Amino acid sequence: MTVDVLRPPTRHERHARAAVAMLFFTNGALFANLIPRYPQIKADLGIGNTAYGLAVAAFPAGAIAAGLAAGVLIRRLGSSRVAVAGTLLTGAGALAAGLAGSVAVFAGALFLAGAMDAITDVAQNAHGLRVQRRYGRSIINSFHAVWSVGAVTGGSMAAGAIALGLSRGQHLLISAVVFGIVSLVALRHCLPGPDTESVGEEAEVQDESPRQPSRGGLRVGYVLAALVVIATAGTVVEDAGNSWATLYLSDSLHASVTVAASGFIALVGAQFVGRLVGDRLVDRFGQRTVARTGGLITAAGMGLALAVPTVPGAILGFAAAGCGVATLVPAAMQEADELPGLKPGSGLTIVSWLMRLGFLFSPPVVGLVADATSLRVGLLVVPLAGLLVILLAQVLQNRRR
Repeated sequence: MTVDVLRPPTRHERHARAAVAMLFFTNGALFANLIPRYPQIKADLGIGNTAYGLAVAAFPAGAIAAGLAAGVLIRRLGSSRVAVAGTLLTGAGALAAGLAGSVAVFAGALFLAGAMDAITDVAQNAHGLRVQRRYGRSIINSFHAVWSVGAVTGGSMAAGAIALGLSRGQHLLISAVVFGIVSLVALRHCLPGPDTESVGEEAEVQDESPRQPSRGGLRVGYVLAALVVIATAGTVVEDAGNSWATLYLSDSLHASVTVAASGFIALVGAQFVGRLVGDRLVDRFGQRTVARTGGLITAAGMGLALAVPTVPGAILGFAAAGCGVATLVPAAMQEADELPGLKPGSGLTIVSWLMRLGFLFSPPVVGLVADATSLRVGLLVVPLAGLLVILLAQVLQNRRR
Protein backbone atom coordinates (compact mmCIF):
# COMPACT_ATOMS: atom_id res chain seq x y z
CA MET A 1 0.00 0.00 0.00
CA THR A 2 1.42 3.37 -0.97
CA VAL A 3 1.79 6.51 1.12
CA ASP A 4 -0.81 8.20 -1.09
CA VAL A 5 -3.38 5.70 0.10
CA LEU A 6 -2.85 6.78 3.70
CA ARG A 7 -3.35 10.51 3.09
CA PRO A 8 -6.11 12.16 5.14
CA PRO A 9 -9.38 12.56 3.25
CA THR A 10 -10.17 16.02 1.97
CA ARG A 11 -13.07 18.09 3.22
CA HIS A 12 -15.05 17.31 0.09
CA GLU A 13 -14.39 13.58 0.48
CA ARG A 14 -15.58 13.69 4.09
CA HIS A 15 -18.75 15.45 2.96
CA ALA A 16 -19.23 12.83 0.25
CA ARG A 17 -18.87 10.06 2.82
CA ALA A 18 -21.54 11.73 4.99
CA ALA A 19 -23.79 12.08 1.94
CA VAL A 20 -23.49 8.39 1.06
CA ALA A 21 -24.23 7.55 4.69
CA MET A 22 -27.41 9.65 4.46
CA LEU A 23 -28.47 7.72 1.36
CA PHE A 24 -27.92 4.39 3.13
CA PHE A 25 -29.86 5.74 6.13
CA THR A 26 -32.91 6.70 4.06
CA ASN A 27 -32.80 3.39 2.19
CA GLY A 28 -32.93 1.51 5.47
CA ALA A 29 -35.61 3.69 7.03
CA LEU A 30 -38.16 3.88 4.22
CA PHE A 31 -39.11 0.22 3.90
CA ALA A 32 -38.65 -0.39 7.64
CA ASN A 33 -41.56 1.98 8.23
CA LEU A 34 -43.81 -0.38 6.27
CA ILE A 35 -42.70 -3.73 7.71
CA PRO A 36 -44.32 -3.43 11.19
CA ARG A 37 -47.58 -2.62 9.39
CA TYR A 38 -47.59 -6.03 7.69
CA PRO A 39 -49.76 -7.81 10.32
CA GLN A 40 -52.44 -5.11 10.00
CA ILE A 41 -52.32 -5.24 6.21
CA LYS A 42 -52.50 -9.04 6.24
CA ALA A 43 -55.50 -8.95 8.59
CA ASP A 44 -57.30 -6.21 6.64
CA LEU A 45 -56.83 -8.11 3.37
CA GLY A 46 -57.93 -11.40 4.99
CA ILE A 47 -55.18 -13.58 3.49
CA GLY A 48 -53.37 -16.69 4.77
CA ASN A 49 -49.65 -17.29 5.18
CA THR A 50 -49.13 -18.68 1.68
CA ALA A 51 -50.91 -15.78 -0.06
CA TYR A 52 -49.13 -13.34 2.21
CA GLY A 53 -45.75 -14.90 1.44
CA LEU A 54 -46.42 -14.74 -2.29
CA ALA A 55 -47.53 -11.10 -2.07
CA VAL A 56 -44.48 -10.09 -0.04
CA ALA A 57 -42.29 -11.88 -2.60
CA ALA A 58 -43.36 -9.21 -5.12
CA PHE A 59 -40.81 -6.88 -3.52
CA PRO A 60 -37.75 -9.02 -4.40
CA ALA A 61 -39.38 -9.95 -7.73
CA GLY A 62 -39.40 -6.28 -8.63
CA ALA A 63 -35.81 -6.00 -7.46
CA ILE A 64 -34.68 -8.86 -9.71
CA ALA A 65 -36.65 -7.52 -12.67
CA ALA A 66 -35.02 -4.08 -12.42
CA GLY A 67 -31.64 -4.90 -10.88
CA LEU A 68 -29.60 -5.08 -14.07
CA ALA A 69 -31.02 -1.75 -15.26
CA ALA A 70 -29.07 -0.02 -12.50
CA GLY A 71 -25.78 -0.23 -14.39
CA VAL A 72 -27.21 1.46 -17.49
CA LEU A 73 -28.86 4.20 -15.44
CA ILE A 74 -25.70 4.84 -13.44
CA ARG A 75 -23.60 5.19 -16.58
CA ARG A 76 -26.07 7.66 -18.08
CA LEU A 77 -27.15 9.68 -15.04
CA GLY A 78 -24.53 9.06 -12.35
CA SER A 79 -24.79 6.88 -9.24
CA SER A 80 -25.78 9.69 -6.87
CA ARG A 81 -28.70 10.90 -9.01
CA VAL A 82 -29.92 7.35 -9.57
CA ALA A 83 -29.76 6.61 -5.84
CA VAL A 84 -31.82 9.69 -4.96
CA ALA A 85 -34.42 9.11 -7.69
CA GLY A 86 -34.75 5.50 -6.55
CA THR A 87 -35.20 6.64 -2.96
CA LEU A 88 -38.08 8.95 -3.87
CA LEU A 89 -39.85 6.22 -5.85
CA THR A 90 -39.26 3.62 -3.12
CA GLY A 91 -41.05 5.90 -0.67
CA ALA A 92 -43.96 6.25 -3.10
CA GLY A 93 -44.16 2.46 -3.49
CA ALA A 94 -44.17 1.90 0.28
CA LEU A 95 -46.99 4.44 0.67
CA ALA A 96 -49.02 2.73 -2.06
CA ALA A 97 -48.51 -0.67 -0.40
CA GLY A 98 -49.72 0.68 2.93
CA LEU A 99 -52.88 2.07 1.33
CA ALA A 100 -53.60 -1.03 -0.79
CA GLY A 101 -57.17 -2.26 -0.69
CA SER A 102 -56.54 -5.59 -2.41
CA VAL A 103 -53.86 -8.25 -2.60
CA ALA A 104 -53.15 -7.36 -6.23
CA VAL A 105 -52.57 -3.68 -5.45
CA PHE A 106 -50.46 -4.60 -2.41
CA ALA A 107 -48.26 -6.92 -4.48
CA GLY A 108 -48.03 -4.39 -7.33
CA ALA A 109 -46.94 -1.62 -4.99
CA LEU A 110 -44.32 -3.90 -3.43
CA PHE A 111 -43.09 -4.81 -6.92
CA LEU A 112 -42.53 -1.12 -7.69
CA ALA A 113 -40.89 -0.48 -4.31
CA GLY A 114 -38.63 -3.50 -4.78
CA ALA A 115 -37.56 -2.43 -8.26
CA MET A 116 -36.67 1.05 -7.07
CA ASP A 117 -34.95 -0.28 -3.94
CA ALA A 118 -32.71 -2.54 -6.04
CA ILE A 119 -31.65 0.32 -8.28
CA THR A 120 -31.03 2.51 -5.22
CA ASP A 121 -29.01 -0.24 -3.55
CA VAL A 122 -26.63 -0.73 -6.49
CA ALA A 123 -26.27 3.02 -7.03
CA GLN A 124 -25.52 3.88 -3.40
CA ASN A 125 -23.03 1.00 -3.10
CA ALA A 126 -21.35 2.11 -6.33
CA HIS A 127 -21.02 5.65 -5.01
CA GLY A 128 -19.89 4.33 -1.64
CA LEU A 129 -17.11 2.35 -3.32
CA ARG A 130 -16.06 5.52 -5.16
CA VAL A 131 -15.70 7.25 -1.81
CA GLN A 132 -13.93 4.22 -0.33
CA ARG A 133 -11.34 4.33 -3.11
CA ARG A 134 -10.73 7.98 -2.31
CA TYR A 135 -10.21 7.09 1.37
CA GLY A 136 -7.84 4.21 0.54
CA ARG A 137 -9.21 1.96 3.29
CA SER A 138 -12.32 -0.08 4.00
CA ILE A 139 -15.35 1.97 5.01
CA ILE A 140 -18.08 -0.05 3.27
CA ASN A 141 -19.24 -1.76 6.48
CA SER A 142 -19.79 1.66 8.06
CA PHE A 143 -22.25 2.55 5.29
CA HIS A 144 -24.16 -0.68 5.86
CA ALA A 145 -24.10 0.05 9.58
CA VAL A 146 -25.82 3.36 8.88
CA TRP A 147 -28.36 1.43 6.79
CA SER A 148 -29.11 -0.60 9.92
CA VAL A 149 -29.51 2.62 11.93
CA GLY A 150 -32.01 3.74 9.33
CA ALA A 151 -33.86 0.43 9.57
CA VAL A 152 -34.03 0.68 13.37
CA THR A 153 -35.21 4.27 13.06
CA GLY A 154 -37.87 3.31 10.55
CA GLY A 155 -39.07 0.36 12.63
CA SER A 156 -39.20 2.53 15.74
CA MET A 157 -41.09 5.23 13.84
CA ALA A 158 -43.64 2.62 12.77
CA ALA A 159 -44.02 1.30 16.33
CA GLY A 160 -44.52 4.86 17.54
CA ALA A 161 -47.05 5.59 14.82
CA ILE A 162 -49.00 2.46 15.74
CA ALA A 163 -48.94 3.41 19.42
CA LEU A 164 -50.17 6.94 18.57
CA GLY A 165 -52.97 5.54 16.42
CA LEU A 166 -51.82 7.14 13.17
CA SER A 167 -53.37 5.62 10.06
CA ARG A 168 -51.07 3.81 7.63
CA GLY A 169 -51.56 6.58 5.06
CA GLN A 170 -50.62 9.38 7.47
CA HIS A 171 -47.62 7.49 8.82
CA LEU A 172 -46.17 6.38 5.49
CA LEU A 173 -46.72 9.77 3.85
CA ILE A 174 -44.69 11.42 6.63
CA SER A 175 -41.97 8.81 6.15
CA ALA A 176 -41.81 9.29 2.35
CA VAL A 177 -41.64 13.09 2.60
CA VAL A 178 -39.07 13.27 5.41
CA PHE A 179 -36.64 10.76 3.95
CA GLY A 180 -37.13 12.08 0.44
CA ILE A 181 -35.96 15.50 1.64
CA VAL A 182 -32.96 13.92 3.38
CA SER A 183 -31.91 12.19 0.15
CA LEU A 184 -32.19 15.42 -1.84
CA VAL A 185 -29.95 17.19 0.68
CA ALA A 186 -27.42 14.35 0.42
CA LEU A 187 -27.29 14.71 -3.37
CA ARG A 188 -25.69 18.15 -3.04
CA HIS A 189 -22.62 16.70 -1.31
CA CYS A 190 -21.96 13.56 -3.38
CA LEU A 191 -18.85 13.19 -5.56
CA PRO A 192 -19.14 15.06 -8.88
CA GLY A 193 -18.38 13.75 -12.31
CA PRO A 194 -19.31 10.59 -14.23
CA ASP A 195 -18.84 7.26 -12.46
CA THR A 196 -17.15 5.60 -15.43
CA GLU A 197 -14.26 8.06 -15.42
CA SER A 198 -13.91 8.30 -11.65
CA VAL A 199 -13.68 4.56 -11.11
CA GLY A 200 -10.53 4.26 -13.19
CA GLU A 201 -8.84 7.26 -11.58
CA GLU A 202 -9.69 6.20 -8.05
CA ALA A 203 -8.51 2.65 -8.63
CA GLU A 204 -5.06 4.02 -9.51
CA VAL A 205 -4.93 5.90 -6.23
CA GLN A 206 -5.85 2.83 -4.24
CA ASP A 207 -3.43 0.39 -5.78
CA GLU A 208 -0.85 1.10 -8.47
CA SER A 209 -0.05 -2.58 -8.97
CA PRO A 210 -2.03 -4.61 -11.52
CA ARG A 211 -4.58 -7.17 -10.45
CA GLN A 212 -3.45 -10.73 -10.05
CA PRO A 213 -4.03 -12.88 -13.13
CA SER A 214 -7.15 -14.93 -13.36
CA ARG A 215 -7.03 -18.33 -11.72
CA GLY A 216 -9.16 -19.81 -14.48
CA GLY A 217 -12.71 -19.37 -15.62
CA LEU A 218 -14.10 -22.30 -13.66
CA ARG A 219 -12.43 -21.17 -10.46
CA VAL A 220 -13.69 -17.61 -10.87
CA GLY A 221 -17.18 -18.90 -11.62
CA TYR A 222 -17.15 -21.10 -8.52
CA VAL A 223 -15.96 -18.27 -6.27
CA LEU A 224 -18.55 -15.87 -7.70
CA ALA A 225 -21.32 -18.45 -7.20
CA ALA A 226 -20.20 -19.02 -3.62
CA LEU A 227 -20.18 -15.27 -2.98
CA VAL A 228 -23.73 -15.04 -4.33
CA VAL A 229 -24.81 -17.83 -1.94
CA ILE A 230 -23.10 -16.14 1.02
CA ALA A 231 -24.80 -12.83 0.23
CA THR A 232 -28.10 -14.65 -0.33
CA ALA A 233 -27.77 -16.31 3.08
CA GLY A 234 -27.51 -12.83 4.55
CA THR A 235 -30.63 -11.69 2.70
CA VAL A 236 -32.59 -14.77 3.80
CA VAL A 237 -31.87 -13.92 7.43
CA GLU A 238 -32.76 -10.27 6.83
CA ASP A 239 -36.02 -11.35 5.20
CA ALA A 240 -36.86 -13.47 8.23
CA GLY A 241 -36.78 -10.27 10.26
CA ASN A 242 -38.55 -8.20 7.59
CA SER A 243 -41.39 -10.56 6.72
CA TRP A 244 -41.85 -12.95 9.63
CA ALA A 245 -40.40 -11.70 12.92
CA THR A 246 -43.41 -9.54 13.78
CA LEU A 247 -45.87 -12.25 12.73
CA TYR A 248 -44.00 -14.99 14.63
CA LEU A 249 -43.99 -13.00 17.84
CA SER A 250 -47.61 -11.83 17.55
CA ASP A 251 -49.30 -14.94 16.11
CA SER A 252 -47.17 -17.86 17.32
CA LEU A 253 -45.98 -16.45 20.66
CA HIS A 254 -48.98 -14.14 21.30
CA ALA A 255 -46.95 -11.00 21.97
CA SER A 256 -48.65 -7.60 21.84
CA VAL A 257 -48.41 -5.57 18.62
CA THR A 258 -45.86 -3.19 20.15
CA VAL A 259 -43.68 -5.99 21.57
CA ALA A 260 -43.96 -7.98 18.32
CA ALA A 261 -42.16 -5.16 16.47
CA SER A 262 -39.16 -5.78 18.78
CA GLY A 263 -38.11 -8.88 16.83
CA PHE A 264 -37.42 -6.91 13.66
CA ILE A 265 -35.86 -4.04 15.61
CA ALA A 266 -33.61 -6.47 17.51
CA LEU A 267 -32.38 -8.06 14.28
CA VAL A 268 -31.51 -4.81 12.51
CA GLY A 269 -30.19 -3.28 15.74
CA ALA A 270 -27.76 -6.16 16.29
CA GLN A 271 -26.88 -6.04 12.61
CA PHE A 272 -25.93 -2.40 13.08
CA VAL A 273 -23.63 -3.24 15.98
CA GLY A 274 -21.98 -5.99 13.95
CA ARG A 275 -21.41 -3.65 11.03
CA LEU A 276 -20.19 -0.86 13.28
CA VAL A 277 -17.30 -3.02 14.48
CA GLY A 278 -17.09 -5.08 11.29
CA ASP A 279 -14.22 -3.21 9.62
CA ARG A 280 -12.04 -3.50 12.73
CA LEU A 281 -12.84 -7.19 13.18
CA VAL A 282 -12.04 -7.94 9.55
CA ASP A 283 -8.75 -6.05 9.79
CA ARG A 284 -7.88 -7.94 12.97
CA PHE A 285 -9.03 -11.49 12.21
CA GLY A 286 -9.69 -11.61 8.47
CA GLN A 287 -12.91 -11.74 6.46
CA ARG A 288 -13.13 -15.54 6.37
CA THR A 289 -12.85 -15.91 10.15
CA VAL A 290 -15.40 -13.17 10.81
CA ALA A 291 -17.89 -14.72 8.35
CA ARG A 292 -17.53 -18.23 9.82
CA THR A 293 -17.96 -16.92 13.35
CA GLY A 294 -21.04 -15.00 12.24
CA GLY A 295 -22.50 -18.12 10.65
CA LEU A 296 -22.00 -20.00 13.90
CA ILE A 297 -23.66 -17.23 15.93
CA THR A 298 -26.62 -17.20 13.53
CA ALA A 299 -27.10 -20.97 13.52
CA ALA A 300 -26.67 -21.43 17.28
CA GLY A 301 -28.57 -18.32 18.37
CA MET A 302 -31.67 -18.73 16.22
CA GLY A 303 -31.58 -22.51 16.50
CA LEU A 304 -31.76 -22.28 20.29
CA ALA A 305 -34.52 -19.67 20.12
CA LEU A 306 -36.65 -21.94 17.92
CA ALA A 307 -35.91 -25.00 20.03
CA VAL A 308 -37.13 -23.23 23.19
CA PRO A 309 -39.84 -20.80 21.99
CA THR A 310 -40.38 -17.80 24.26
CA VAL A 311 -40.89 -14.11 23.50
CA PRO A 312 -37.58 -12.97 25.08
CA GLY A 313 -35.76 -15.93 23.53
CA ALA A 314 -37.15 -15.19 20.06
CA ILE A 315 -36.10 -11.54 20.30
CA LEU A 316 -32.60 -12.60 21.37
CA GLY A 317 -32.52 -15.19 18.58
CA PHE A 318 -33.34 -12.58 15.94
CA ALA A 319 -30.68 -10.33 17.49
CA ALA A 320 -28.07 -13.12 17.27
CA ALA A 321 -29.01 -13.72 13.63
CA GLY A 322 -28.71 -10.04 12.79
CA CYS A 323 -25.30 -9.80 14.42
CA GLY A 324 -24.11 -13.00 12.73
CA VAL A 325 -24.88 -11.89 9.18
CA ALA A 326 -23.87 -8.26 9.67
CA THR A 327 -20.78 -8.30 7.44
CA LEU A 328 -21.85 -10.92 4.88
CA VAL A 329 -23.38 -8.72 2.17
CA PRO A 330 -20.65 -6.04 2.32
CA ALA A 331 -17.98 -8.78 2.29
CA ALA A 332 -19.48 -10.57 -0.70
CA MET A 333 -19.87 -7.29 -2.62
CA GLN A 334 -16.31 -6.16 -1.98
CA GLU A 335 -14.84 -9.60 -2.68
CA ALA A 336 -16.78 -9.87 -5.95
CA ASP A 337 -15.73 -6.37 -6.99
CA GLU A 338 -12.05 -7.37 -6.56
CA LEU A 339 -12.35 -10.82 -8.14
CA PRO A 340 -9.60 -11.43 -10.76
CA GLY A 341 -10.77 -12.21 -14.26
CA LEU A 342 -13.82 -9.91 -14.20
CA LYS A 343 -14.20 -6.38 -15.46
CA PRO A 344 -14.35 -3.74 -12.70
CA GLY A 345 -17.88 -3.48 -11.35
CA SER A 346 -19.14 -6.71 -12.94
CA GLY A 347 -18.82 -8.81 -9.79
CA LEU A 348 -20.58 -6.20 -7.67
CA THR A 349 -23.49 -5.99 -10.10
CA ILE A 350 -23.92 -9.77 -10.30
CA VAL A 351 -23.84 -10.30 -6.53
CA SER A 352 -26.15 -7.32 -5.87
CA TRP A 353 -28.64 -8.66 -8.40
CA LEU A 354 -28.62 -12.39 -7.66
CA MET A 355 -28.52 -12.12 -3.86
CA ARG A 356 -32.09 -10.85 -4.04
CA LEU A 357 -33.17 -14.37 -4.92
CA GLY A 358 -33.15 -14.88 -1.16
CA PHE A 359 -35.79 -12.18 -0.77
CA LEU A 360 -37.75 -13.66 -3.69
CA PHE A 361 -37.91 -17.32 -2.67
CA SER A 362 -37.70 -17.09 1.11
CA PRO A 363 -41.17 -15.58 1.83
CA PRO A 364 -43.24 -18.08 -0.20
CA VAL A 365 -41.14 -21.05 0.98
CA VAL A 366 -41.47 -20.03 4.63
CA GLY A 367 -45.18 -19.35 4.07
CA LEU A 368 -45.78 -22.79 2.53
CA VAL A 369 -43.90 -24.53 5.34
CA ALA A 370 -45.76 -22.43 7.92
CA ASP A 371 -49.16 -23.39 6.49
CA ALA A 372 -48.16 -27.07 6.28
CA THR A 373 -46.58 -27.21 9.75
CA SER A 374 -45.91 -24.01 11.69
CA LEU A 375 -44.10 -20.71 11.29
CA ARG A 376 -41.62 -21.93 13.89
CA VAL A 377 -40.57 -24.72 11.52
CA GLY A 378 -40.50 -22.34 8.56
CA LEU A 379 -38.03 -20.09 10.36
CA LEU A 380 -35.48 -22.92 10.41
CA VAL A 381 -34.21 -21.28 7.20
CA VAL A 382 -32.31 -18.89 9.49
CA PRO A 383 -30.00 -21.41 11.22
CA LEU A 384 -29.66 -23.28 7.90
CA ALA A 385 -28.40 -20.05 6.31
CA GLY A 386 -25.82 -19.79 9.07
CA LEU A 387 -24.59 -23.31 8.36
CA LEU A 388 -24.25 -22.50 4.64
CA VAL A 389 -22.03 -19.54 5.47
CA ILE A 390 -19.76 -21.73 7.60
CA LEU A 391 -19.35 -24.15 4.70
CA LEU A 392 -18.69 -21.55 1.98
CA ALA A 393 -16.68 -18.92 3.85
CA GLN A 394 -13.47 -20.49 2.50
CA VAL A 395 -13.80 -18.41 -0.68
CA LEU A 396 -13.41 -15.19 1.30
CA GLN A 397 -9.93 -13.74 1.62
CA ASN A 398 -8.46 -13.85 5.11
CA ARG A 399 -6.09 -10.94 4.51
CA ARG A 400 -5.50 -8.62 7.44
CA ARG A 401 -4.32 -5.05 7.68
